[in-house]
Parts: sequence; structure tokens; C-alpha cells
Amino acid sequence: MSDPPRWDGALLRGPVHGPLPILLLVMTTATGLVDAVSVLGLGRVFVANMTGNVVFLGFAVAGAPGFALAASLAALGGFLLGALAGGGLVSARGKRRGHLLRDAALIETVLLFVAVGLLAGVTGTPGSGLASAVAGLAAVALGLQNSTVRRLAVPDLTTTVLTMTLTGIAADVRAAGRPVVTRRVLAVVTMFVGALAGALLVLHTGLALALLPAPVLLAVVVVVLAVAVRRPAPWQ
Repeated sequence: MSDPPRWDGALLRGPVHGPLPILLLVMTTATGLVDAVSVLGLGRVFVANMTGNVVFLGFAVAGAPGFALAASLAALGGFLLGALAGGGLVSARGKRRGHLLRDAALIETVLLFVAVGLLAGVTGTPGSGLASAVAGLAAVALGLQNSTVRRLAVPDLTTTVLTMTLTGIAADVRAAGRPVVTRRVLAVVTMFVGALAGALLVLHTGLALALLPAPVLLAVVVVVLAVAVRRPAPWQ
């Protein structure tokens, strides 16, 4: 009888994906922060989870109170634009995974810092014109992220959607090894932590300060990758 799978730190430093898993978990936390700000402060709109956003768009079209049609449309359009840009970045940089994620995270960082600046002026009703513009801008960043992470193909770490991750935790609990289950659980936990932190910041500070940690986290990812890609490694 073989020994059960042993946790050996491969999540953090395995040869196949290198530092990518832990960096994607950091980006998952940032995603939770961004969606907390968008849902609670910009008119009940998701900028990362387009499944939820399409549902919210249906509610807005139906005239349900509290849902902003303009913000939902801006987020959907922005996400598609970001995904399109991400596809171009993948074509240009896709053969070098570290460089691809570094460049994508850098662009996201800039976009979200601009969004933070714009949010300093959001004082009216959620779903206003400026709030919708911020939702669209943030969605561009997350669409770019989604395209990039899709190309990296690190199992269970999409950074934006957890439906299949949760399914895998339950469906494969007996078959999957401990590192796999741990990775999936960490994806859920980091998204939850980001959303919780974002919600607390929205409720107790302001929208700009609530969003600020997201580009800061992405900037950390950029710095780590800028150093990591200097040394050739199989994961790249």
C-alpha cells in the first residue's frame, strides 16, 4: 500500500510552475478586493466574475431596484476589451510565462491605480457615470488577467472564478492528493479574504482606499516576477 501524498512545498516552488501558484493566489486576493468594491460601491456589478455580472445585467434590464444597467454594461464591455488585449499579449509573450504574467500584472497595476484615482471623485449614487467608468476600467484589468492566467494553465488557479474549484474540492476529495486539495482550498480562502477585507474597507473607509490594496498586491507580483525571470528556469 503506497503512502498518502505528502505536502512538500511544491505549491510554492515546484519545477513545473515555479512561483506562479503563490503569485496567482496573491492575484486571487486582489480579485476579491476589486469585486468587493465594485459590488458594494459601484452599483452591484462584478468586474471579475462575468457569470455573476451577466445575471446582474438581467436583473438591471428587468428593472430590479439597486442594479445599475450602465455599470453592468461597462463592466461586460471592459472585460471583453481586456480579454482581447490579453489575447494579443499572450500572442506576443506567451512563450515565456514569467514575462507574460509580469507584463500583464504591470498593466493591471497601472489600470487599477488609475481607477483608485477616479474613485476619489465617486461621491454620488452607485451606478453613476463616473462609477460606471471605474467599473469598466477595472473590468479591463480583470479581463486582461483572465486571458493571461488562462494561458499559464496552472491547475485550479483561475484567480477570478471558483465554481469548478469548489466542485473539484468536493468531487475529488478522495482521489486528489493533498497538494491538489490544498491548492484548491487556498484559492477559495484567498478570494474570501480579499472580499472580506474589501467589504470592511468599503464599509469603514472609502471606495478609493478600499481598492488601493489591490494594485499594491499586483505591484508586489510585478516586482517578484521582475526578479524571478532574470534566472532561466524550467517553469518559465
